[in-house]
Amino acid sequence: MLKTTRIAVLVSGGGTNLQALLDAQGRGKLSDGEIAVVISSKPGVYALERAEKAGVEALTVARKDYPDAESFCRALLETLEARGIDLVVLAGFLSILTPDFVRAYENRIINVHPALIPSFCGKGAYGLHVHELALEYGVKVTGATVHFVTEGADEGPIILQKAVDILPEDTPESIQRRVMEEAEWKLLPKAVALFCERKLAVEGRKVIIKEEQ
Repeated sequence: MLKTTRIAVLVSGGGTNLQALLDAQGRGKLSDGEIAVVISSKPGVYALERAEKAGVEALTVARKDYPDAESFCRALLETLEARGIDLVVLAGFLSILTPDFVRAYENRIINVHPALIPSFCGKGAYGLHVHELALEYGVKVTGATVHFVTEGADEGPIILQKAVDILPEDTPESIQRRVMEEAEWKLLPKAVALFCERKLAVEGRKVIIKEEQ
């Protein structure tokens, strides 16, 4: 029997992707994993309330309370290590992780990005701005990507991707909603489940998804 993977979800806002993970856990889709804690970089966000409603420990490690990224990430690491966390999931987490943090959880940090990497990604490409960029460029297809986090922004090995059509009447807001509903909320729980089931292997820049034995 596999050891249960203890998961921390890091958030900074409303927590819609967190809710997708909590719902998947409630349906038994994370059978080899457990969301052990939700940590916000901002106080009072709705994601914390979502966690509490699901009976998950919810706490704040506020970025504003620390003078720099290094001290903030050290506090985060201490919080995670005290809870025996195996996997870190970034779900709308807006603070930059330091190289030391990334190395401490190498190939154990998963992020969801609202575009098909390598398009519309990297520094400054987050939230609604990603969809504004897609509209400005005139692409006909966008989507979402779940990837492992490395020291470079949105440069980690890709785990899963899903394409979503852009319609002629779309706005950044309508694209954002469709990408969440059709891609992000499906891909992120699936990727986390694969990790917990020990079905992901990183070989260089590629992620190999192991088949059922």
